[in-house]
Amino acid sequence: MSSALLAVQVLNGLQLGVLLFLIASGLTLVFGVMNFLNLAHGALFMVGAYLAVFFYQTSGEFFVALPLALICAVGLAMLLEATVLRHFYTADHLAQLLATFGLILILNDSAKAIWGSIPRSLPIPELLDASIPLFGDLSYPVYRLMVIAVGLIVAAALYYIVQHTRFGMLVRAGAADGEMLAALGVDVRKLFMTVLIGGSALAALAGILAGPLIAIQPGMGDTVLILAFVVIVIGGAGSIRGAFIAALLVGLVDTLGRSFATDFFRLFLSPATANEVGPAVASILIYALMALVLALRPAGLFPAAGRT
Repeated sequence: MSSALLAVQVLNGLQLGVLLFLIASGLTLVFGVMNFLNLAHGALFMVGAYLAVFFYQTSGEFFVALPLALICAVGLAMLLEATVLRHFYTADHLAQLLATFGLILILNDSAKAIWGSIPRSLPIPELLDASIPLFGDLSYPVYRLMVIAVGLIVAAALYYIVQHTRFGMLVRAGAADGEMLAALGVDVRKLFMTVLIGGSALAALAGILAGPLIAIQPGMGDTVLILAFVVIVIGGAGSIRGAFIAALLVGLVDTLGRSFATDFFRLFLSPATANEVGPAVASILIYALMALVLALRPAGLFPAAGRT
């Protein structure tokens, strides 16, 4: 294992981690504040990516497509909240799961009907289509560094909002005891709506940023939704700090595991056996990490106040 290759994979892990944080941060606030299981959250990741492709094809400019796609995704989230989701805020978790799973099917089939089932791609913007040197002849794409930077900026902004603003105080209070917050006269329904739409916007932003890096296709949000729930379990429901640290851990463990697990097993197994065992172990590393955290800290690493 060379130090240069390790550095590249660490950066790749950080890039995956910040994308997972953008998805998981909204989801953890929705679950932590509202106790609402929104499986359709991952579908907004897919919608953001598809809308970015549509507006890029229309305008030819990535930085024009990005805000337009984000605005339309937020509009869709508002429509879903007003017509479907708000009716299940106080329902039991089974009803929430069934309703939001139905939305997943509708959004996935709608994407397939509108854009087809063939994977699409979003070009890297020309301004960021370059690489910078890291070690010797090794370089790293500027776009991936931009994704990391955007994720860190959003993380800092969310932390400030949650910890140092009145709205953040209400969010933290709702995560600790929503019934008491309502008894104090706070419009909990409006708070719920704001948190849900804000979380959906973050998921759509993650989809837009991931567009140039992955294949855009129906159902692409389902896999990242599973990873987002893993992040929430590890970090603790309702905690932005927990979501950030857990997302980076999951990103690094998943990326480094897939890159180096086979080489690790070759140290004491035959190459043929290592080629079989390595990928299999790498695919379950993040779930093993989740199980370890649950065994040691059932509420997660940094659960919101009142959930320890």
